[in-house]
Amino acid sequence: MTGQLVSDEPTTAVLSGVALAKEIRAGVTTTAAALAEAGIPPRLAVVVATDDESTAWYVRSIANAAAKTGIRCDVVDLGADAKPDRIRTELAALSADPTVHGIMLQTPLPGGASVEDLAASIAPDKDVDGANPVSLGRLSAGLPAFVPATAAAVLELLDHYEVPLAGRRAVVVGRSNVVGKPAAQLLLRRDATVTVCHRYTRDLAAHTRPAEILVVAVGRAGLIGAEHVSPGAVVIDVGTNPTADGGLVGDVDAAAVTGSVAGLTPVPGGVGPVTTALLLRHTVESASRSTA
Repeated sequence: MTGQLVSDEPTTAVLSGVALAKEIRAGVTTTAAALAEAGIPPRLAVVVATDDESTAWYVRSIANAAAKTGIRCDVVDLGADAKPDRIRTELAALSADPTVHGIMLQTPLPGGASVEDLAASIAPDKDVDGANPVSLGRLSAGLPAFVPATAAAVLELLDHYEVPLAGRRAVVVGRSNVVGKPAAQLLLRRDATVTVCHRYTRDLAAHTRPAEILVVAVGRAGLIGAEHVSPGAVVIDVGTNPTADGGLVGDVDAAAVTGSVAGLTPVPGGVGPVTTALLLRHTVESASRSTA
């Protein structure tokens, strides 16, 4: 099956992340049970400082998934008016707690609070969403570190569907520390030839059309249309944009590119489930290291 998706055939495979996420969670469940048996029950702490309802839904989904795999998940709600010093103190306390193995700082944050600043208070060995600048720096240097889970999910999906990366032209649209930059680093690590585009890129389509692998993560519904892709491309849509009827759509106009690209992740059901599963896997990996 290697390379099956990279072709000129006028069909589009749906690159669902549901089965992959289930597979990852199964492994997490087995590891979590073994750790609990050894007296080290895995524990994840999610720090929240917002009253945003979509964030609350996402955090609940993490907690529910954690419970099903045997991971204790504590949601530390500091309130939407929490000051940066209060958030920083909580992150430092959790970092110092030997019973906590994973820490995640959920966004958005209150005004005046910066995730880049506050994430520095998360111990790198518990930084399961790769937000600490130390984690990001180690990723750039090719050293071991927890990778931002969403960026890691992009690579997991490409590997799951056996998309070859070495020597391929990969384009990443978006340059955030959460997805764009780390995804580009991960693709470079796998010997892809990577171009990064952003809001100031002129003639976006001229950069994306040559892509054999296109990763889009900007949070703008329908940004990528038929004019931005070429036949045979594999497209990973990381965008999650709410619609008026309560649904979600990606950054890619799925209807416009279907039938041209070789593969496309759905929204929802593509990158999202894999991201959550990887947060859990990172947590049990951290707990496993604490036994060494």
